[in-house]
Amino acid sequence: MRIYEGSPRQDFEEVFRSIGAFVDQRGMRDVLLVEAPDGFIVQGVVVAGQAGGTWSESMGSQGKETLTFLDDDIARFMEESVARRGKPGPEPQRDAGFYETALRVIGRYMDEQKPRDVFFFEQDGAFVVRLLMGGQTGSKHVLAEFTKEDIAEMVARGPALRTPDPAPKSGAPAAS
Repeated sequence: MRIYEGSPRQDFEEVFRSIGAFVDQRGMRDVLLVEAPDGFIVQGVVVAGQAGGTWSESMGSQGKETLTFLDDDIARFMEESVARRGKPGPEPQRDAGFYETALRVIGRYMDEQKPRDVFFFEQDGAFVVRLLMGGQTGSKHVLAEFTKEDIAEMVARGPALRTPDPAPKSGAPAAS
């Protein structure tokens, strides 16, 4: 993500978390996300027209929706996401939706990998992620798969990652 590189706050974890919140609000499912030079392309299945007189009309119709989020859109989503969550702290101020939570933990994983490019898709709560990784011998694609259970485990580990390390940082032994 060229505009996010080097910024301490704007990373994959926060970017994907804010996109996930938008996806949750839209009611999208079976999400596909592709990084573009100037933002992200998001595609998902949505249900439209959920009101009507007969049973079949009340169910609505499903269709794919494709959205392009430019860098400015992502920055706005991130600001809105921070405002919705409230003050920073170990406990969230509200319940996050599935995609906001899942994309946040996948984003954290990707931050650790430091990819140059990202593509992923979701089906039935499981994700396949393709990362373009750079190295001394050139670039290569790496695949990672996250099942529903993997996502749940990553979410469960989240609070421990946010808790400050009680060990002294100066290198001195802890007082007994």
